Amino acid sequence: MRCGMGCNGGFPTGAWSFFHAHGLTTEDRYPYVFPPCEHHTNGTHYKPCGKSQPTPKCQRAAEKKPRYHGKSTYSVAPNKIERELFENGPVEAAFTVFADFLTYKSGVYKHTAGEQLGGHAIKIMGYGVEGGEKYWLVANSWNTDWGDAGTFKIARGSDECGIESSVLLPAMLYRSPCCSK
Repeated sequence: MRCGMGCNGGFPTGAWSFFHAHGLTTEDRYPYVFPPCEHHTNGTHYKPCGKSQPTPKCQRAAEKKPRYHGKSTYSVAPNKIERELFENGPVEAAFTVFADFLTYKSGVYKHTAGEQLGGHAIKIMGYGVEGGEKYWLVANSWNTDWGDAGTFKIARGSDECGIESSVLLPAMLYRSPCCSK
């Protein structure tokens, strides 16, 4: 079973399903082995990423099984994202990346030019308004040289690049609507 396919156009639900079925290793028993690298940037902190490397073999003794049953993920409706962030913290989402996104540095991103490059999973951490434009505050995984110290703002309320239609939570963090505040 593949674990979400990573940088090969993977899907967050695939990664959460893998975790749900197989568990994860703890970092102290299986530390992240790939050093940070310059991803879509020409920064000064890291070396260029280079070719993809195979994932190291997992040590079965270090696995930590999840403690829940049923679905592995739950979708968050676009009109519930702000409430989810306010009450429970960050959520995972995916969106379509276009060529103009690679050069983002600041402000509220809206796709204006360039071809579609693929999908990308990210973490939505918050929301706000800048210069009259509503935005989502998002953490990217590329590195701190990219964008605004590794984060970006993307237009909120218009499903920019599909970001609002692909928000999800792992089942272990899901709160049933009947029981939330």
